[in-house]
Amino acid sequence: RSSWLLLAPLLTPPVPVITAPPCSLCPEGAHRFQWIRNLVPEFGISSSHVKVLSSPTEFYELLKVQIKTAKQRVVMASLYLGTGLLEQELVDCLEETLEKSLQTKGSSNLRVSILLDYTRGSRGRKNSRTMLIPLLQRFPEQVRVSLFHTPNLRGLLKLLIPERFNETIGLQHIKVYLFDDNVILSGANLSDLYFTNRQDRYVLIQDSPEIADFFTELVDAIGDVSLQLQQDDTVQMMEGMVHPYQGDKAAYCEIANRRVMEVINSARTRQELLHAKTFHSSQQGSSLLAQQGSQASGGPKPEPDTWIYPLIQMKPFGIQIDEMVTETLLTEAERGARIYLTTGYFNLTQAYMDLILGTRAEYRILLASPEVNGFFGAKGVAGAIPAAYVYIEHQFYNEVCYLHQQERVQLQEYSRAGWTFHAKGLWLYLAGSDLPCLTLIGSPNFGYRSVHRDLEAQVAIVTENKALQQQLHQEQEQLYLCSGVVSSATFEQPNRYVKLWVKLVTPLIKNFF
Repeated sequence: RSSWLLLAPLLTPPVPVITAPPCSLCPEGAHRFQWIRNLVPEFGISSSHVKVLSSPTEFYELLKVQIKTAKQRVVMASLYLGTGLLEQELVDCLEETLEKSLQTKGSSNLRVSILLDYTRGSRGRKNSRTMLIPLLQRFPEQVRVSLFHTPNLRGLLKLLIPERFNETIGLQHIKVYLFDDNVILSGANLSDLYFTNRQDRYVLIQDSPEIADFFTELVDAIGDVSLQLQQDDTVQMMEGMVHPYQGDKAAYCEIANRRVMEVINSARTRQELLHAKTFHSSQQGSSLLAQQGSQASGGPKPEPDTWIYPLIQMKPFGIQIDEMVTETLLTEAERGARIYLTTGYFNLTQAYMDLILGTRAEYRILLASPEVNGFFGAKGVAGAIPAAYVYIEHQFYNEVCYLHQQERVQLQEYSRAGWTFHAKGLWLYLAGSDLPCLTLIGSPNFGYRSVHRDLEAQVAIVTENKALQQQLHQEQEQLYLCSGVVSSATFEQPNRYVKLWVKLVTPLIKNFF
């Protein structure tokens, strides 16, 4: 592909960081996905700790409540923080909580850590940085703001590419919102659209200290290799840290890889020890030992019926765990299984497309119609992006038809007046089941950018609990209800006309959006 050749100078060579290959899927129940713990930590929890949210308003209100009640930590990772009134209200909530924490004890335990992307967070005169500087000035000991800058934007490239366009090279795209031991995982950014009429997905995992610790450590690790925002709106690296675009690129990527993999591997070791001590002991006929172990750690805990696996993708640092797990899930899905896959930006990697077209499971792929695409109506070149997505969708649909796969692989377009669509992830229904036993939720879009350019994180949630499966099923149904099935007639509509220049340019630029 010519586009690969064009991108070659921008991509770091892959670093093999994973030594344990996925083992074959076990034949029965939710435990068929335990092979994922060969790669990442496995967190066994009770399904009662998981709540699926459905609306932007619910998400926004929950963020405010969680900030106001936080006592120990607030950790927020996002692409950016918007500059409107709703975003200001969030900042005010943070200020109020920090203020209250100072008054209660005199010296507060509350720590606030915010991780954003440098290029997106610096866009415009009023931006994410200017929104957060008052907090840094008022609470210098308690607040940290880290701005990740991709190591691939450097030298002549950094000099020549203007604002906004520089965001195409690579971003901090992880979205995690964490308050004490409660974690919200989502694809939504901290911006008014995502609080009002931009549909996304959101899952709250409550009272789960191990999961909260993991994501705190992950955000800290990325924060340590990021630029630190100062009170005067300058930025600087932590002492002794290689600079992402002025320092040696290979050395920077190696340090970043080591920091992130330390977090993943140490959490994995901790969880394996915990697992060996409690859950496995009952299988070996030592249920008493398991009971004693759980009592020693603060009272008996219910046997987990739900498992959380964090999946990290940071190709610039040679970390490709999410890609490996996603590809394995698509490969291993058996005949009769159904996969509902959704993305706000339909631009699948060639590997994902080949797997969808070449495997046995049924696919229902939900994507944005042009009118609900986030770029719809944008000024300049960005205004042509929805048409480029239509072109990519049409090419994929033609491939499905050419292979006579229309029954097995179905495209559906989300359409809702006055709304835009940003939901991403998948739901896996095993053969013969009416409810999903696994979902992926987080920041990746299954596209080239997610796999190769940006920093991404999502979780695989595997559950045996019928009530949680029902929640996930309802979430899926609610999203797909607002959609229509794509057919050849779809592309004959006037709003699907794609100009010749867009068709010519799309193959060259599709890896940048």
